[in-house]
Amino acid sequence: MHGGNWWRYVSFDDSNKQRPTVDRQLLRRVFRYARPYLPAILIVLGAITLTSLLGLIPPLIYRALIDDVLPNGDLARLNLLAIGLFAVPLLSGLFGVVQRRYGARAGEGIIYDLRNQMFDHLGRMSMRFFTNTKSGEIVSRFNNDVVGAQNAITGTIPDILTNVITLVSTLIVMLSIEWRLALLSVAVLPLFLLPARRVGLVLRKIRRQALDYNADMSSQITETLTVNGALLMKTFSRLPDEERRFRDISAKVRDIGVRRAEVAQLFFMGLGLVGAIGGALVYWAGGLMVLNGALTIGTIVAFAAYLTRLYGPISALTNVQVEFVTALVSFERVFEYLDMPVEIQDKPGALELGTVDGRIRFDHVWFQYQGPLLDEVTEGDGEADENAAAGNGNGNGGAPAPAKARRHALQDVTFDIAPGTLTALVGPSGAGKTTITYLLPRLYDPTGGSITIDGHDLRDVTQESLAHQFGVVTQETFLFHDTIRANLLYARPDATPAQVETACKAANIHDMIAALPEGYDTLVGERGYRLSGGEKQRLAIARVILKDPRILVLDEATSHLDSQSEALIQAALEPLLQGRTSVVIAHRLSTILAADKILVVDKGQIVEQGTHRELLARQGLYATLYETQFRDQIAAAAELLEAAG
Repeated sequence: MHGGNWWRYVSFDDSNKQRPTVDRQLLRRVFRYARPYLPAILIVLGAITLTSLLGLIPPLIYRALIDDVLPNGDLARLNLLAIGLFAVPLLSGLFGVVQRRYGARAGEGIIYDLRNQMFDHLGRMSMRFFTNTKSGEIVSRFNNDVVGAQNAITGTIPDILTNVITLVSTLIVMLSIEWRLALLSVAVLPLFLLPARRVGLVLRKIRRQALDYNADMSSQITETLTVNGALLMKTFSRLPDEERRFRDISAKVRDIGVRRAEVAQLFFMGLGLVGAIGGALVYWAGGLMVLNGALTIGTIVAFAAYLTRLYGPISALTNVQVEFVTALVSFERVFEYLDMPVEIQDKPGALELGTVDGRIRFDHVWFQYQGPLLDEVTEGDGEADENAAAGNGNGNGGAPAPAKARRHALQDVTFDIAPGTLTALVGPSGAGKTTITYLLPRLYDPTGGSITIDGHDLRDVTQESLAHQFGVVTQETFLFHDTIRANLLYARPDATPAQVETACKAANIHDMIAALPEGYDTLVGERGYRLSGGEKQRLAIARVILKDPRILVLDEATSHLDSQSEALIQAALEPLLQGRTSVVIAHRLSTILAADKILVVDKGQIVEQGTHRELLARQGLYATLYETQFRDQIAAAAELLEAAG
């Protein structure tokens, strides 16, 4: 179980056969979610009570039929009893409908509230949470655990109440009819109370194993039967191995299911035998009493009917504590997420930013990735681990392989960016360039120092108004499994079709979209896999153009693109960069030459800054990078000039 924290609420005592105990604080919190639906829950409880009381009537009818009506030939009472035998299941069925209706209202309402609260809460979490949590784990909390929490309120608790009401009412009636037979009926309970408790613990262990095996199977399905997983599996020809692995896991699921069915059937067989013993004792003792004239035949028949209503609830309640705590585990897992603090949130009275000039200042900024990222940093903080921090690559947090760690991703970083200028970030892989771009739109807060826009500390302004100022184009473009139009409108939902087309024309993508059979209504596929890398990047650029931000953050990596796509993207970036404050992780020579300022990043520090000519003249790290990283581009440019000349 993720986190393993449910043991805070459930403890085992070996001296008490490992029966779990329930924390009252957890119970109070659970019932707070049920409180808005208290009227519906009270109706459910009323329906349960009435249904249980109605179940007491048929045995009494049998007794009256055998002892009075048939011997006396009372036709009128026979008709009434026949009507009663029909009315009881009819009314029970109607009360069952009412119970189901209002139980569903309460249960679905609780699901609605929990899911909305969890979505709102997780949506406000910092990137740290998403980089350290598997996406499948989050989905599991929304589906399996929220539904399990609903079942605790609409399933487990009503079942407990039904069994308690049935047991108490049945015992009262049996004692009122013939107390000696009632005590005899109860006397056989030790025959199955202890075995029932033991079997309940076994079934609980089997169920937990089954959940683990199902989780393993779901994990393999999620990893291999998605676009990324299927592509990897096919290109490395690992389908036979994955098939064998899946067969092994599914065999465990099958075997544990068979084991659970066997144990459950043995358990119910034992209950049936105990019930048979109880019935035999009642008939034997009752028969003796009938022979002695102390009891009627109808009373024996009624007692036999009541035995099933007595033994069934008792057997269910023997393991109720285990069942109840197991059901509450789902609530605890949901609360585990809801209790996580929101690390990045607006201050009280935070400033609402209007249109900004775009002046940016990093003032002695320090930053370190927390959690597992701290101990699993690749050499430097690495674009590899920076991308993992952003969730790029594998979609599940992507923790990089452990390597030599640098405690701080950024160390005492200070620089200024003037409004409307282009600033290029240059440095070796793992230098901290991507970390700088994460801090700008406040995806993380700095560990030390401050970052300001137009003199306002990012922590003093509202996140929503800050987000309106930024347009971000990442190296890995993410697209929803929706139409091209829907993906574009994500940046500006109120944009007109003409505005959408204008943005796409500026990004050199309109002609490609128009040539598609369904045009802008074409589905892009899972994560945009129906589009090429260059098309996805141009679509991302069009999306940012449509948003029209004041500040642009761009990772312009093009190593995976062909020359034609790169040329189209370069042309698309020209109108995007015009008049905006732009911070670009530069991979193109043209961007570096056009930059108003170049920041050279190495080992989390700004080691050089200036223009292209100034940095070349220093013959430092920038000059070395320029000669090594851009040698091919320089040669290509020289060939073009020579050909033109």
